[in-house]
Amino acid sequence: MKLFKRYKNMIADERIRSVFAFSLLFGYLLSFVFEGQVLYHVMRFFHVEAISFVFTAIIAHLAGLLSSGIFFTPHIGAKKTMMTGIIAAAAATVPFFFALPPLIWSVSLVISAYACGIAVAAWGYYLKTCTPRNQRYKTTADVLIYSNIIMMIANGLATYIHPMVGLWMCLFVILSSAYYTKLLPDDVTTTTLPEQNTQPVRIPMAKSIFVLVVFVIALTVNSGLMYQVFIPAYKGIDWLTGWYWAVPYILALYMMRALLQKSNRAYFLYIGMVMIMFAFIAFMFTAHNAWSYLLVNTLMLGACGIFDLFWWSIIGELLEFSKNIVRTAGICISSNVLGVLLGGLLGYAISAGSVPPSHVTVLALAIVCITTAILPLLNTSLLQLLKSNVYLNAFASLPEEAKKRIVSSISMLAPLSPREKDVLNLLLEAKTNKEIAQELSISEYTVKTHVKNIYAKYDVTSRAELITSVLKNQTDTVI
Repeated sequence: MKLFKRYKNMIADERIRSVFAFSLLFGYLLSFVFEGQVLYHVMRFFHVEAISFVFTAIIAHLAGLLSSGIFFTPHIGAKKTMMTGIIAAAAATVPFFFALPPLIWSVSLVISAYACGIAVAAWGYYLKTCTPRNQRYKTTADVLIYSNIIMMIANGLATYIHPMVGLWMCLFVILSSAYYTKLLPDDVTTTTLPEQNTQPVRIPMAKSIFVLVVFVIALTVNSGLMYQVFIPAYKGIDWLTGWYWAVPYILALYMMRALLQKSNRAYFLYIGMVMIMFAFIAFMFTAHNAWSYLLVNTLMLGACGIFDLFWWSIIGELLEFSKNIVRTAGICISSNVLGVLLGGLLGYAISAGSVPPSHVTVLALAIVCITTAILPLLNTSLLQLLKSNVYLNAFASLPEEAKKRIVSSISMLAPLSPREKDVLNLLLEAKTNKEIAQELSISEYTVKTHVKNIYAKYDVTSRAELITSVLKNQTDTVI
């Protein structure tokens, strides 16, 4: 009875309900649709080759994420979008209980993967509305931890008991996700939330999203390589790989969840980079036995846990400035899927050729080195863009008198001409060069000249640097 009361009190929290709904959905996705071990075991049980199904499912899931913004409208809403995707995925799972022609399975898997993509993106709405901004990294850590525990249990059932038992659990998990999704609050306007006490502002998102997409692809292409190069080398120790696979990943997430608020997020990125490099080096120079697997998998999956929470937490921040939350979430998450797909195809092409195994590992390591080398630059650019968006959002929500006072005080710091002051004002309202030109009735070329002069007078090289340096102390003081 006490446990039941505690459970009722717990799910009364909207954040917890959103965590349960997505953890179950994501657990189903990881254990079955998205290169899931349950799918592999079911295919083997029916003597069907799984590799073509796997890549088809990844592409379909990618398409679902990218098209999610189409289905999310004020009339339909995030809850209906998410629920529709979950029910469609559950229905598409049923054919796998029967020995049907591979074409039917392929169509069913495409439907399930596509529907999951739509549902995953729709949950981005609840990540923003059910969790305060400074707590979103905890929510994303929770869903990654719980979904991977669900995946481990489903994989264990499929591996050690029977593939159909694992498949039954997957069906139960996705239906449970539908139950908790039904408990989520109906769609609300984000400006009515306690933390949203200001007018919504239009923040330029394209560059931030582009940098994040490139950043996540660079991170996750290594995961795809890992699946195709690392896993096949340890096929002889299924008794260990079946349960230990996700343990380091979960532990890394748990540690980051506890430390992220008190530490610089970039430090964890560099730790993860070092871990994944050492994982490949250890893979090259150790015998592929159980001890080698424990070492390599701990380093590799620990790094993956750090990387995943890193970019998921950034998505949580980026949603703060989005007009179409579901579309933004879908695009950002799809970059992870695209990275895994590219890495998987690359790893498969390398390993399927006539290249000796030792050379395959060296090639994979070279690719990992190239991708990780660009991460610091991408991270710096991304964090600067996010910081700029924060200050722009704060500035845009201030009263007009406060804005004028800030711009006036800034103008005294450097000899800006009257027209440059006008341009600066519009820059701080997140206007594009084209919009500034239209508002001031001047050419876009003239705007670019004024912007260049403003950059020179404040000793900056980009709009992000200008916004960060100009607004940081000023908005902090006024707010």
